[in-house]
Amino acid sequence: MNRKFDFENRKYTIAAIAIVIVVVYAIRLLSLQLVSEEYQKNADSNAFLKRVEFPARGVISDRKGKILVYNQSSYDIMVIMQEQKGHIDTLDFCRTVGITKQAYIKRMAEIKDYSKNPGYSRYTQQTFMTQLTERDYSILREKLYRFPGFYIRKRAIRQYNTDCGAHVLGDLGEVSWEDLHEDDYYQSGDYIGKTGVERSYEKVLRGEKGVEVLLRDSRGRIKGSYQNGKYDVKPTPGKDITLTIDEDLQALGERLLEGKIGAIVAIEPSTGEVLAMVSSPSFNPKLMSGRGRGKVMSRLSKNPWRPLLNRTVQGQYPPGSTFKTTQGLTFLSEGIVHTGTSFPCVGGFKHKGVRVRCHGHPSPLSLVAATATSCNGYFCWGLYNMISNRTKYPTKQEAMNTWRDYMVSMGFGYRLGIDLPGEKRGLIPNAEFYDDAYNERWNGLTIVSISIGQGEVTATPLQIANLGATIANRGYYITPHVVKSIKGEDIDPVYTERHYTKARRSAYDAIIHGMRAAVTGGTCKSANTAAYMVCGKTGTAQNRGHDHSIFIGFAPMYNPKIALAVYVENGGFGATNAVPMASVMFEQYMRGGLSESYEALATNLQQRRIVYGEANR
Repeated sequence: MNRKFDFENRKYTIAAIAIVIVVVYAIRLLSLQLVSEEYQKNADSNAFLKRVEFPARGVISDRKGKILVYNQSSYDIMVIMQEQKGHIDTLDFCRTVGITKQAYIKRMAEIKDYSKNPGYSRYTQQTFMTQLTERDYSILREKLYRFPGFYIRKRAIRQYNTDCGAHVLGDLGEVSWEDLHEDDYYQSGDYIGKTGVERSYEKVLRGEKGVEVLLRDSRGRIKGSYQNGKYDVKPTPGKDITLTIDEDLQALGERLLEGKIGAIVAIEPSTGEVLAMVSSPSFNPKLMSGRGRGKVMSRLSKNPWRPLLNRTVQGQYPPGSTFKTTQGLTFLSEGIVHTGTSFPCVGGFKHKGVRVRCHGHPSPLSLVAATATSCNGYFCWGLYNMISNRTKYPTKQEAMNTWRDYMVSMGFGYRLGIDLPGEKRGLIPNAEFYDDAYNERWNGLTIVSISIGQGEVTATPLQIANLGATIANRGYYITPHVVKSIKGEDIDPVYTERHYTKARRSAYDAIIHGMRAAVTGGTCKSANTAAYMVCGKTGTAQNRGHDHSIFIGFAPMYNPKIALAVYVENGGFGATNAVPMASVMFEQYMRGGLSESYEALATNLQQRRIVYGEANR
């Protein structure tokens, strides 16, 4: 009885084992056929070669149609690891492509490292080396049969038809690990916009890749297109872009700022189009083309003058006396002053032990004259009276935040939203800022320096230029932008919308008359010309070393065509460097070129060197 029972148990056990084995094999077979791509890739790689075809990247032109950035043929070396069978003369290969054996070994390891190359597959083409010259390509092509698994892929690299505008144009570089994870369009070795317009309009410029399917024989040799290209996908070219930049004006601005640290921004007030965007020191964009880009980037990044920094949108500076225009607009609109209100200024603002010095000028002054002479006393009294006014504002905090709201409406304290990467916001303090800083023990005297663009207030040169455009428009601005048009597309409507400030139109009229008086007989006299009516305002921002030289203005006074901001670090008084630079820029844009006298002035300004706060003239 027991023997029969044991036999029955063994029979069921053997049957169960057999069923498990069958099920395991069935699952494995199913996974190989339907789930695993390993064998499919192996089979496909033996029969086909899928070659990526890169699209032509969009061409970039200036506002006059001059081509600034275009494409030129280049060649990459690709490798399929699965095909690297048999002996390859590594030394011969390295000599042919001009690298060391150590570099070869290192690159092969990087290709196989999933952390650096998440798209790696031994059955697909991987980028071994990029941007071979025509000469290197010719040499390798003749010997390629000796190196199984290696292929040559044709693509385009960027070439520059200008020596200026590097910060605006931007450049291309190989995709980073982050790029690969953020967008599956890219594979290791692909190029992507790194800075400037190339970065912010990457998806517009890059186009869409294509694929060419090639048939191979049993020995892996290419026999031609598979089924006459039935399964090929043609690449879609990137879209051409026209910039708002005037290349002649841009080049002149870079010339004027040679040997200096600073920025020049020019805007067309009626459209918000940026006409010039100069950051100094800069570099020639042609240096960023080709395989030497990495070395150039390393050298520039170590330069103590920081040429890679785009100071127009990333430099955060005290706006100095140019900021007085915002104060006059606020005080008039809030009823703190009227156009006939005068304040004393005998050597500066003096009240309850607080003193802010000022240069010599008649006293007392009304708003137009105070703007023309850049009187510190007038604007300090205006802010003090606003913060202290308990009839209009129940608390100092409410007064302070009202002031802050005016500044924000004029484009300060937040990013303007220009179509370039890396824009900074600057700083406009509010009541909470001062409550925290002074434990609520502050008043109008504590913060009076912000009325003249000092203290805690900072702004980018773009924001300062935008202030000039806003005044030129009598109370509104359009978000500054550097792309004028995209072929086959409309630009983002955000770059056509008007942003109105809190200040009254009548307040702008008064400030404009003050800025005009500054040019005809005040601090901006060197910008005056009979050819067109310039309105301007100087600024001299205090600094630990030599003061910064600043100017904002626009021309002509009526129906303005251009608004300008010039900021020269350690350049001294605004009238010393910023004003004459602005006058040359105005002349170039308004007249289409420089007369003999303006050319001489431009040469003189170009030859000035301002190094670490010392002006050598």
